[in-house]
Amino acid sequence: MQPDAFFRRRRIQSALFFLAMVAMTYGGMVLTQFDLVQGLSVIPRAFAWGIANFVPDERAWARLPRILEKLQETVLIAVASSTIASIFGLGLALLGANTTRPHPWFSLPARAIASIFRNIDVSVWALILLFSFGQSGFTGFFALFFVTFGFITRVMVETIDEVGIEPVEALRATGAGYTAIISQSVIPACLPQLISWVLYMIETNIRSATLVGILTGTGIGFLFDLYFKNFSYGSASLVVLATVAVVLLIETVSNYIRRTIL
Repeated sequence: MQPDAFFRRRRIQSALFFLAMVAMTYGGMVLTQFDLVQGLSVIPRAFAWGIANFVPDERAWARLPRILEKLQETVLIAVASSTIASIFGLGLALLGANTTRPHPWFSLPARAIASIFRNIDVSVWALILLFSFGQSGFTGFFALFFVTFGFITRVMVETIDEVGIEPVEALRATGAGYTAIISQSVIPACLPQLISWVLYMIETNIRSATLVGILTGTGIGFLFDLYFKNFSYGSASLVVLATVAVVLLIETVSNYIRRTIL
């Protein structure tokens, strides 16, 4: 294909894609009866309302101990679900990776399980688990656990395969068993990446735990939902500020640990 014809084809494809996106956007606006002018005009009023109402007042500060207690509960659930799911995820990844699988038949089921758990959103897991555990901390824990389990399994399968077969074959040549190969070669090579992904999932799960708390009636999400629905906007804003502060603190610590180990 000539260069002119190639670039002309790419321009036509880009133009068609842009027109399709414009048509879909316009169709969505028509179906939802969205008024773009009205939507843009209320933005200044929304900011003004937020500044006037979402400011912690004296009553909100009096509730700070309870907010911190629920925030601690949320952080602990996020950390526990992330670390425990990572242990199980690493075990399944060892079965699914091409480098460490005991038998080729293990690979496909392990990857399929990881894909199922990873692709179902945490909010969907929370709604499903509500039927089993009701509004309790177990619902939030297992919702975060399942998503983390699927994600860690998937990324660790890829990480283990990237290590390569050469170190494994070298240990096999010396007569090392499967357990020795895993503990002496695979895990040491993958440990920095595993720690990095676990820290990432802890950060993500703390954010997700707030939404899960709204659905399950637990943790900091429950307090935010309670205060907001009772028009205690000052207390709701303090919940948001405390959550943001904790997320930023954990992200700072996480980045420091990543720089140290990688």
